[in-house]
Parts: sequence; structure tokens; C-alpha cells
Amino acid sequence: MSETVVVVVPDADILASTVAARLAIKIIDAQAAHGSASVVLTGGRVAAKVLRAVRELPASAAIDWSRVDLWWGDERYLPSGDPDRNETQARDALLDKLPLDPARVHAMPASDGPDGADAVAAAARYASELAAAAEPGAALPRFDVLMLGVGEDGHVASLFPGHPVLQQTGTTAATFDSPKPPPVRVTLTLSTIQSADEVWLIAAGPDKAAPIGTVLSGGHLPAASASGVRKTLWLLDQAAAANVPTRA
Repeated sequence: MSETVVVVVPDADILASTVAARLAIKIIDAQAAHGSASVVLTGGRVAAKVLRAVRELPASAAIDWSRVDLWWGDERYLPSGDPDRNETQARDALLDKLPLDPARVHAMPASDGPDGADAVAAAARYASELAAAAEPGAALPRFDVLMLGVGEDGHVASLFPGHPVLQQTGTTAATFDSPKPPPVRVTLTLSTIQSADEVWLIAAGPDKAAPIGTVLSGGHLPAASASGVRKTLWLLDQAAAANVPTRA
């Protein structure tokens, strides 16, 4: 059964440092156990702060970055290099400064890629890339940690409340008519998210307090279904945790 842990720190800057330290340790431990580490990245302001904090950590020197696989939980279906793409933000914050193996950086397809405007085909392409990195007969590789932001409406990745993509049963999906622009996105499905060893839900700011309080009180929002096989870790600043029940 998955263990749920809630960690609350004073503010967004301390949150970023806390997540960065945990991430470095998780990668080091995974490499010791498996020889490599597999991490699913998220986007947003806090995520960018986390990645910048990783760059400053002395412990990052203990990581063999050439043996880290990087994936994304979702992506805005925009041209490669667009500043609103999660990949672009991650590269600017950290990835372009690391000795990564380019073949192990698994960016989601862009709208100027081989699938053009066909986001469904792009999602299928990413599903194929996931399967290619998995053990024989499996649809997904091992994810040591999968990081997610939490939206003001309780969405995670590009899985929005009441949206039909929540019912998708494959490993990836295309999202259309997203209530948050841009309207077209590619996302991992809930079942893929739930395959990760650990899922980390990261949030800062008072605008996240209501959905987080709802989820941790037993409410039904997409974030409530984001759980890891071994651990589900909520990493929050005090403002985001304002409505967390005392026993959460």
C-alpha cells in the first residue's frame, strides 16, 4: 500500500531547496540500487525553481547524470523551443548545464515535429518511446520519482477536472480544449502516473490551498488519484497547506 506523507515548509524558496535536496538523494539512491535513475519532470514556476536549486546543490556532484533518464508528465503542444513548453523551461533552468546523455532525455513531441498538428499521433509516439524503454513485455519503464504540480482547480499534468481524458486507459493521451491555455497538450494518463515508485505533488501559494485541502480531506479531484506505488509525497509551502487537515 502506498504511504502518504505531507511535508510543509515556510515558503516557496525553501520548498524549492527541499524538493531539490530530496530529488538529488532519490537519484543517488536509485543509481546505487539499479545503476540508473528515471525521473518524470513537471513544469511551472516552482518546478523551475527546484531545477535551479538542484544546480546549486553540492550533492549534485555525486550524481552520474549520464545515467539519468528524464521524462515529462505533460507538455503543451507547441513548437520546439517555445518558452511555454515545459521542456524549454527545464533546459533553461538546469538540463542544458548538465552532462546528460541526449538519448536519455525523453522530451514529448512538439507541434513542429514529425506529427505536425496531430496531437493524437504525438501522444502515440510518446507511448511508443515509453514502451521502448520498458522491460520486455511491459508498456512503461520504471519511474523512480514522478513530480507533479497541482493546479488551482486540482488538476495534475494535463488531467483536468471533468475532462474526458481522465478516462483514457492508454499510457498517454492528447488533451484538447484544455481550460488552461494552450488548449492542446500531450499528457501521461492517471494509470501511468500511478505506476511510479514515488509520486511527489509540489505546490506553493494561497491559490493552491483550496484544492489541496479538498484532496487531503478525501475530495475527488484529479490530484486525489495521483499516487505512487510505494509513496505519495505532498511537498507544500505554508500558504498552500493552509487547508490541510491536521491528520493528513
